[in-house]
Parts: sequence; C-alpha cells; structure tokens
Amino acid sequence: MGLLDQFSLAKLTINAWSDKDRSKPYGKPFEVQYNPETLSMRHESVYNPALAQGPGGAEHAWSHSPPRRLTVDLVLDGTNVGYMGIELLVRSIPSVADQVEAFLDLCYDVKGATHEPSYLTLTWHQAVLGKTGFPCRLESVDVRFTSFGRDGSPLHAELAAVFAEQLAPKQDAAKKQLSSPDLTHRRTVIAGDTLPQLCIAIYGSASYYLRVAEANALDDFRNLDAGQELIFPPFARPGTAQGKR
Repeated sequence: MGLLDQFSLAKLTINAWSDKDRSKPYGKPFEVQYNPETLSMRHESVYNPALAQGPGGAEHAWSHSPPRRLTVDLVLDGTNVGYMGIELLVRSIPSVADQVEAFLDLCYDVKGATHEPSYLTLTWHQAVLGKTGFPCRLESVDVRFTSFGRDGSPLHAELAAVFAEQLAPKQDAAKKQLSSPDLTHRRTVIAGDTLPQLCIAIYGSASYYLRVAEANALDDFRNLDAGQELIFPPFARPGTAQGKR
C-alpha cells in the first residue's frame, strides 16, 4: 500500500467533454474537495388531460418525463483543516479561488471551439449516480463566499449547483424509444410540416390526423404554425388487442 493510499476516498468527480457523444475529453476532471453530505435527484412526470382516452382517464394521461435534475452543494475550503500534516507535505492544495475558477471553466464557461459550455459526466458511487455516471450539463450554480483572509482572498465557498440530465443522442433515442407509436410523442412544427405527414412519420399512417387534431384542440389542422408543439398520443391501432376492445 502506498503512502497516500491510506488517505484514499472515492470522490465525486466531474468530467467534461466537447461533444454530445462524450468522446472528446475537455480539460482536467474536477474532483470535489469534500464529498457532499446531501444530493438530490428530481424525477418528474407531466400529465396532460388532453391525452385522456375514455371516462376517468385524465388522472393517468401521462405526457412525458422531463430530464432529471441533480442538485448538490459543494464545499470548498482554503484553511486546510481537512488535511493531515503528511498530505500538506506531498500534495499541492489549490486555493478556493483556483477551485472556483476550475469549476466554472469546466462546467460553465462557453468554449471557443464549440461556442457552448461543455457536456458533463458526474461520477461517484453507482448507487447514487449509476454505473456509468450522470450525463448532464450545468443548469445553474450559486457561488457563496463565507470566509476571507486578511488580504481579502476567499477562504471558504459553497457552490449550490443544479445539473440537468442530457444523454448522448443514441442513449436518448433508446430511452425514449422514438420509433414506437405506442408511446406519447412531442414534435415541434417546422415550416412545411403537415399533420398527415407527421402522423405518417409517427404512426405509419395518415389516418390518425383528425384524432391528433382533437387531442391538440386544433381549430385548423391544415395550417400549422412553425414552432408550434404538438402531442401525438399512443392511440390504439387496428389489429392490436387494445384496438379490438
């Protein structure tokens, strides 16, 4: 066992990537100084009464599940109270200001090559963030400095961060099963779209366009507005057990 192995502790780590597939690493991974005491993951379902089929269905008219959101408070300390004497001799301990700058550069700053912030993966114990980590992007962070040195340099900071889940394209498609007409779909209309064409793409048939128009309370299904969001419910299809009821 090496000298530093006795101080080994699994730390929450943030890795950054330049691409959605997370194949091009960016920068140095950010390893938290102290593991968080609490971490919350928000799971949400959205229900839409317009999707209800039959009496009493409104309560269970599931529409979609938004991306999960992870909220975590990270503590940064520059007083070195959390380190043993031997660690201070063999490790270079970054200042609080340096740690905040490293976090913002990795997670928040817009990169010149991509013109957007990095894609992220948070890893820790698999029971908390999954076997392959939590793929996401930083949604917001509040940086709160709570202690300062005599020269005004920050000695203690708390980062209240919110990360929004963002899967790689293939993972996202697999999770949503976009090719299945048995699930609720949401589409944003682009110029030239027609309701029958959209129904063909989702259901494999244009015959559902009147039912889709009704589900979306469309007054004129022939004239769709670009940017308009439409819901395509999982209608029973002829020949299925549900359709034979």
